[in-house]
Amino acid sequence: MVRSAAALLLGFSLVALPVVAQVPTTPPGISDVRRVTAGTYTVDPGHSQVTFTVNHLGFSTYRGFFGSPTGSMTIDPKAPAKAKVAIDIPMSGITTTVKELDEHLKAADFFDAAKYPTARFESTSVRVTGPKTAKIAGNLTVKGVTKPVVLDTVFVGAGTMMGKRTIGFDATTTVKRSDFGVSYGIPLVPDTVPLQISVAFEKAE
Repeated sequence: MVRSAAALLLGFSLVALPVVAQVPTTPPGISDVRRVTAGTYTVDPGHSQVTFTVNHLGFSTYRGFFGSPTGSMTIDPKAPAKAKVAIDIPMSGITTTVKELDEHLKAADFFDAAKYPTARFESTSVRVTGPKTAKIAGNLTVKGVTKPVVLDTVFVGAGTMMGKRTIGFDATTTVKRSDFGVSYGIPLVPDTVPLQISVAFEKAE
């Protein structure tokens, strides 16, 4: 009985070996700017999001996000200051931990997603501040109102994933929502809102 169990276990181990050998041991993306290749990339919606943070009535830090952004980036690693970025953010994609709040945020007294279905960031200049950092100035449009913002941007990694060249960045900025006509709940809910933009860009090999 013991011998049979041992033989069975050994058999399973031998069958599993080829599968285990195929599992990668390192991620495809590496934080090495030398892996960035020139070209025009598109946003990978499934691996990108815009997160916002607010203080919830003085009790807790509350977060939500906009999923499935789209857009593009043109970059040349030999001239990163000439990079161009445009990101479109679907207002219908707003998500929190409360479904009723999601619907309220889409309503007219917040983002009015039916009338203004998309927010947009479009870069106007890029200032390289370090080997993996830059300040990207541009225009943010929300509810039909356009205001200048600066994104503090960090290169995350580059490599090949699923046959596509991929580059990832994180960026942060802070906006006053009242500047864009989103004034509901002020001052109980703060006017100043930190944003974090995490985006993966990809292009065919």
